[in-house]
Amino acid sequence: MNKPDLCPACGASNDCSLADPRTVDRACWCYGVSIDPAVLQALPAELRDKSCLCPACAQVEAQLQAAAWPIT
Repeated sequence: MNKPDLCPACGASNDCSLADPRTVDRACWCYGVSIDPAVLQALPAELRDKSCLCPACAQVEAQLQAAAWPIT
């Protein structure tokens, strides 16, 4: 079963603000980064477009740190 707040690749929290009812009105961290399409294509088809990757699996931690976006 898919959980919108968990990374489909590793199962950790994906820090998606849209998956949390308390923060659904805020922009998600993923709006401010560029995720390599190859990272998404590496996911099995049945896991794509179901929930957000976590920053580590999306390989964008450096981009978030450069933008001073908190990684929780």
